[in-house]
Amino acid sequence: MKILVRLPNWLGDMVMAAGALQQIPAFFPGAEVCVVAKKGIHELLPFFPLSKHQFVFDKDQYKGPKGLWQFGKKIRRVERFDLFVSFPDSFSAALMGFATHAKERIGYKNEGRNILLTNAYAKPRGLHRVEEYVNLLEAFTGRKADNVDVRLHHSFHRQDYLAININSEASSRRLTPAKAVEIISAVRKSFDERIVLIGGSRERDFVEEVFNHLPEKNDIESVAGKTTMKELVQVLASAKLLLTTDSGPAHLANALGTQTVVLFGAGNENNTSPYNKDFLRVIRLGKLSCEPCAKNVCVQFSTPQCLELLETKNILLAVRQKLEA
Repeated sequence: MKILVRLPNWLGDMVMAAGALQQIPAFFPGAEVCVVAKKGIHELLPFFPLSKHQFVFDKDQYKGPKGLWQFGKKIRRVERFDLFVSFPDSFSAALMGFATHAKERIGYKNEGRNILLTNAYAKPRGLHRVEEYVNLLEAFTGRKADNVDVRLHHSFHRQDYLAININSEASSRRLTPAKAVEIISAVRKSFDERIVLIGGSRERDFVEEVFNHLPEKNDIESVAGKTTMKELVQVLASAKLLLTTDSGPAHLANALGTQTVVLFGAGNENNTSPYNKDFLRVIRLGKLSCEPCAKNVCVQFSTPQCLELLETKNILLAVRQKLEA
C-alpha cells in the first residue's frame, strides 16, 4: 500500500502530527509512506519517521488553485497512491490530494471540501490535537491506536545551558518586553547555566529589544534569526531545559526529549500543549474569566494579562523542579 500524508503547515502542528505518522506502520503494515511538507519547516523531516518521498510545497511557486493542481499532478507523475491523508483541515490541502488521483482521500469535514475527499469525518470534540490526527487513521481503519507518542529522533548531546523563547505568532501568546525582561533577569539570578534566547527571523528585532533592556547580560546569548531549522533543532535538543511561551518551539523541544516549561496565555493546553508529559510543565494563571481563549489578539486588555500576571517565583520553581527531574 502506498500512502501520501499532507503534513500541517505550522511548526507546532507539524510536530504534533509526528504521533500519527509513527502509528502508520501499525495501521498499515508494510505500507510505503510519503509526505508533503511546507517549504521551510520541511527541514524537520530528517528528524521524523522515515518516508520514501518527501515532497516540499512552496506556496510562492505554486500559487492559488492552479498551483495546487499542478503540484498534485507533479506528485502523481512520481508515484500513484492508494491513500491520501490530509491533516490540515483546509480546502487547499484536499484539492492537492484530489489532484494526485489517490484512490482514497481522507480528512476532516471543513470548508466544503467533502467533495474532494472520499472519506470525510466530523472532528471529535475534546481531543488533544495529536489525538485528532491519530483519530483520522482510527476512523478510516476502524481500529484503535496503542501507545501514541510524539518523538523526534536526533543524535545531539545535552549541554550546560537553558533556552528561553519569549515569542509566539500570536500576540496573545507572546510575552511583553517588560515581562520578558523580568523573567529572563530572574532566571539569570537564580541559575548558573548560561542562557540562549531563540526566535525566528521575524522575531529577531523583538528579542534584541528585550536583550538590550536586560540589566545583566552576562552569559546570555541571542540566536534569534540566526539559526536554520536544523540548527534550532540542535539548540533545543542540546539544552537542559526550554522555558517558553505556547509556540512551535515548545512542541519541538518537548518532542526532542528536552524538559519544557510552557507559559500558557491564550490557547487551551488540553488541546494544544506539548504531548510528552514526562518532559512537560504547564503554567497558567487560571484567575481570569476569559481563560482560556482562542484569540490571537487579547480583546479584553491592552496586553495579555493571563501572561502579565504570572508570578515569576512560580516560574522559577517550575524550572528548578524540571531541571532536577
